[in-house]
Amino acid sequence: MAEVHTHTEGEHDNAYAGLLVNDAHWAFGTDFEDPLAGVDTTVPEGVDAAELAAYCLMLGDDALVFSQRISEWCSNAPDLEEDIALANIALDLLGQARLLLARAAAADPAAVPQLPEGSPVPDEDRLAFFRDDLHFRNVRLAEVPNGDFAEIITRILIFSTWRLALFERLAHSRDAVLAAVAAKGVKELSYHRDFVGRWFLTLAQGTEESRRRLLSALDGLWPLTAELFATHPVERAVAASGAGVDPASVQEEVLSVLDHVFDASGVTRPEARPLAGVQGKTGRDGRHTEALSLMLAEMQVVARAHPDGLW
Repeated sequence: MAEVHTHTEGEHDNAYAGLLVNDAHWAFGTDFEDPLAGVDTTVPEGVDAAELAAYCLMLGDDALVFSQRISEWCSNAPDLEEDIALANIALDLLGQARLLLARAAAADPAAVPQLPEGSPVPDEDRLAFFRDDLHFRNVRLAEVPNGDFAEIITRILIFSTWRLALFERLAHSRDAVLAAVAAKGVKELSYHRDFVGRWFLTLAQGTEESRRRLLSALDGLWPLTAELFATHPVERAVAASGAGVDPASVQEEVLSVLDHVFDASGVTRPEARPLAGVQGKTGRDGRHTEALSLMLAEMQVVARAHPDGLW
C-alpha cells in the first residue's frame, strides 16, 4: 500500500496543491475520479499542445515502465524492509505516470487510443494499456529486464538521480500542471536516490561477492546512460517554450552526483560506448529492446481482453 501523506491547510501556495496529496488514490483503475479534476489544464500560450502531450508521454512512460520493472521485485527483495521500500518506489513512479499520462491526454486528446463506444476506460489507462511498443517513448534504461539486487539498486540510483535533476527544474515549468507534478516528484525522487545510494555504498564496501555483483551491474547499465542526456526534438521545443527541460542541461549535475557516490564507494565511473539505437533512433523515438514488447504483453493482456470491463 502506498504511504499516505497529509498536508495542513495553506502548506502549498499554488492552485494545484491537490495534485500533491491523496497518494492513496494514485493507482490505475476506473474506480477513481479524474486525477486532474478541477485543475486548469489550459495549454500555456506559446506552447504547442501536441508537443506538450508528447513530452508528457515521454516522462510518463519512463515512470510507468520502470514502475512495472521495480514492482517485479515485490516479495523477492533480501528482506521485508527492502521489499516494502521497493514497492513504494514503484508506487511513487506509478503515481507520477498516472498524472503525466492524464496531462498528455488533456493537452492533446488525439493522442489517446480509441476504444469501442461506451468503454469506461479513462484516458490515462488507454494510454497505458492500449499502445504498442512503437508508441511508447520511455528511455531504454527503464525497460531492460531485471538482474540481481545489485542491478536494481544501481539502476534506480542512475534513474532517480537523472529524474530528480529534471524535476527540480520542471517544478518551474510554465505549464502549471507539470510544475505541480514535478514539485511532488522531487520529494519522492529525493528519497529514492538516497535509499539506493546507501545501498550502493553498502554493497560496494561489503563482501567480495557483493562488490563484484555491483561492479558488474554498473558496467552492464552504463551504456544506457548516454540516452538519458540526448535531446529529442520534442524535448528541445518544449524546453524552448519554457514548459519542459532539455535533458542535456542536467548531464553535468547528474554525473557529478553519481561521481560523488562512486568516490565514496571506491568505485570508478565506467567508460563504455553508448548502446546503439536502430538507425540512430532510441527509446524516445519508439525504438526499444525486445524486453519492452514482452513486458507490455504481460502488463496489458487483461485490459486488452476486456476493453469494456469495470475494475
